Amino acid sequence: METLKTNQPPQRVKLIFNPGSGANDESPLQIMAVVKEMQARQLIPELYLIEPDSNLKEVVDEAIAQGIDLFVVCGGDGTVSSVTKALYGSAATLGIVPTGTQNNVALSLGIPTDISAAIAILRTGQPLKIDLGMVTCNDVSTPFIELCSVGLFSTLFPSGDDIQHGNITRIGDFLGILTTAPPSEIHLFLDDNREINALGHAALISNMPYIGRNYQVGAADAYHDGLLDVMFFSDLSKLDLIAYILNGVGTDNPEDPRIQHYQVREIIIDTEPSMAVMADGISLGEGSVRIQVQPQALSVMVGATASHEEQ
Repeated sequence: METLKTNQPPQRVKLIFNPGSGANDESPLQIMAVVKEMQARQLIPELYLIEPDSNLKEVVDEAIAQGIDLFVVCGGDGTVSSVTKALYGSAATLGIVPTGTQNNVALSLGIPTDISAAIAILRTGQPLKIDLGMVTCNDVSTPFIELCSVGLFSTLFPSGDDIQHGNITRIGDFLGILTTAPPSEIHLFLDDNREINALGHAALISNMPYIGRNYQVGAADAYHDGLLDVMFFSDLSKLDLIAYILNGVGTDNPEDPRIQHYQVREIIIDTEPSMAVMADGISLGEGSVRIQVQPQALSVMVGATASHEEQ
């Protein structure tokens, strides 16, 4: 591959690759394509392959100490979230080469799934400060880039995610949870002093406009507006909820009018009995949660056009 003409000097980057994202049999070809594209643009990748016991915080801190300030994630939303947590509080910049199943973060930020086009943004794009969410549950605070869920979605996620990745043996677990999970009294305390109380199964708090199976739940600039989007599913049955998740929202399938929407800088959610809490696919336990927006908390490389439009 020829080196593309660029006036920019060579740049060291930390390339964090998740071989478990997307279709596993494509990983060797993907990593070769990514490295070649980077080298063609005079990006010098220092490769790190994620393993089950990886400590990404140590990996990030060591690279920053060595003078690296651009971290390129090659993987899906879960990998992007893991690296986001490791980068939180630093001045480093995140780059994304989406190779996962849903790629909601990349879709929300306008980053294409084509490897060459995504890597081009690392050179032709601009760093943009985006918001993060911060969820505190059981006295532990965790940043998230995409979504925090309270209730049924959190309980169903592990088995549903396994099924989506081909493990059909989890269908029984999924259906069992769906059948037996009871509703709870859900109390929402919004930052404008509003209080909403209702019997229900789930609440979602999103930082990105796209969640789930690429469903749009917020405005195009939701990651940059200083607010979090809240969806409260108080009047929907469990079957209604699953149908909504499976079918999504579109021209031929408008959103269910019973879904309540709010925008907040901070929200407290209490549930009785306690419901499961999850942030970016990671279980945080059960109980009361406080969720706050962290404005402009992470620098991300986005296309130059998107950067100019948002600023």
